[in-house]
Amino acid sequence: MIEHNYDRFWRSFRPLTAALALGLAAAVVLGCFQDGRRPQLSDKLIRLHVVAASDSPEDQAVKLRVRDAVLETAGPLLEEAQNVGQARAILWTHLKGIQAAAQAALPEGTPVTVTLDREYFTARDYDTFSLPEGFYQALRVTIGPGEGHNWWCVVFPSLCLCATTQEVETAAASAGFTPEEIAVITQGTGGVVFRWRLLELWQRLFG
Repeated sequence: MIEHNYDRFWRSFRPLTAALALGLAAAVVLGCFQDGRRPQLSDKLIRLHVVAASDSPEDQAVKLRVRDAVLETAGPLLEEAQNVGQARAILWTHLKGIQAAAQAALPEGTPVTVTLDREYFTARDYDTFSLPEGFYQALRVTIGPGEGHNWWCVVFPSLCLCATTQEVETAAASAGFTPEEIAVITQGTGGVVFRWRLLELWQRLFG
């Protein structure tokens, strides 16, 4: 009787197993499809990465002041940029000026370093758009030892202050994003997240 019930249990479980397998396969395909567009997407934008000196309330407040100073300086400079290459050249040319603006927002004696380089970022959801994980060109502002929580955004195209999805779409289109690339950032990375959640569930069920 026990053996019979055991067999019946596994027979009833097979449809769920098949559904999980099909869902996992579909999610992997979707994830790979999105992965194929990541390098092209990451090459069309420049992220802003501000790293606080520490996690103290004072240093976190300073981080936001530095962020504002950097955006106020870099924003107008990048208004004429038509593509990421022009934006990168502008930032390189004015890197010292951006660092001076960040320094002016800091308490006296606090060092700050501003660099423009490629960095790895995990998938990130903002209020009105999302970005998949990958390596991106980044304007990095490190305050003091840089041991506090970070603040991320996109300095080109200017998405940091976009309050609506429509504003994000307009800014991205003006920077040369294709409709497919705009869809990736405005519709989020749900396919990638779904893929990994299915994989976690599979591992829990079958070890």
